[in-house]
Amino acid sequence: MRSSHGRVSEVESRTDVEWRLAAGAHDLGGWRVRSVDLTGLTLTGCRVAGAMFLGCRFDDGVAVDLQARGALVFPELPDSPLDVYRGGLYTARELYGTGRYHASVDARAYAWSQEADRHGPDALLAAALHDHAIDVALEEWTRGRRLVGVMGGHAVRRGEPSYAAAARLGRLLGVGHTVATGGGPGAMEAANLGATLAGHDPGVLAEALAVLADVPDFDCHIGAWAGLGFEVLEGLTGLTGLTDTLGIPTWHYGHEPPNVFATAIAKYVHNAVREAVLVEICHAGIIFLPGAAGTVQEVFQDACENYYADPASVAPMVLVGERHWTVTLPVWPLLRALAEGRGMAEHVHLVDHVEEAVAIVAGNTP
Repeated sequence: MRSSHGRVSEVESRTDVEWRLAAGAHDLGGWRVRSVDLTGLTLTGCRVAGAMFLGCRFDDGVAVDLQARGALVFPELPDSPLDVYRGGLYTARELYGTGRYHASVDARAYAWSQEADRHGPDALLAAALHDHAIDVALEEWTRGRRLVGVMGGHAVRRGEPSYAAAARLGRLLGVGHTVATGGGPGAMEAANLGATLAGHDPGVLAEALAVLADVPDFDCHIGAWAGLGFEVLEGLTGLTGLTDTLGIPTWHYGHEPPNVFATAIAKYVHNAVREAVLVEICHAGIIFLPGAAGTVQEVFQDACENYYADPASVAPMVLVGERHWTVTLPVWPLLRALAEGRGMAEHVHLVDHVEEAVAIVAGNTP
């Protein structure tokens, strides 16, 4: 049972409903009942004006009665594999389940999302409602946390030095910050992994990296790639003080599975929403590891936010890898030219080592 401020009460199980009614609740105004099977329950003696029933099941005629008495009733959308009225972020286990990957929520949602535009207005409504629910849950989860973003390429393989560097970055940043990534594989997975072990001995991370190297990427078998990640997580459960870390992936890139090391996953249907959210919530700054088109897009999306921001609100932008950002993909000269004369000028940085990036972000923390 979970309640929010004021008269709004989030009710997310039948047991919760039955407990409240047994305790004498009769005024349901302010209730938000999400995805609960209410068949067989009698609400005729309750005042329901101002209550919301989101994706609930009722006996015949009950929904019409509730609406007539002032409640808002939003129907189930049975053709969507998504819980469009969910009240929290995902966990990796929720997305992957325990069976074969093709039967998982993640795989089914990706397949559905590829066809959603062809399914008519119900599918579009389901996608919009789902992403709104994720927005609300993410706002609650991030409240009181100081988030720093780590962006980087999905093609970085477990076992490579760049993967280990991203993991080391996550581990260092996780002391004093909550690390947020795009939630996918590669550098994103490594940063989430490292962040879960913030404050622990570096040897623990080294052991995890050695195990993960046996399945270096997801291309051959997503189930084996994710399964080994879960095995590593199970091996870490005996440690105390594992750190929360956030992933924000999208089914737009559904061929890139979510990594299992983000303890909370805000997975969106619409990538444009996801990209905007990912940049906006990282108030402590963003570190950009070497990447390709997606990472370059994120660099300039963040740059646009900082370009127009009040000088007091500009967050650090740290590009790691001088050769990559000046020769391979010469983003740095354009970024510096864009920043010149603006409040963001002193907040854009180019370094070669992740430790330098951590020092910049830490020095900017109030």
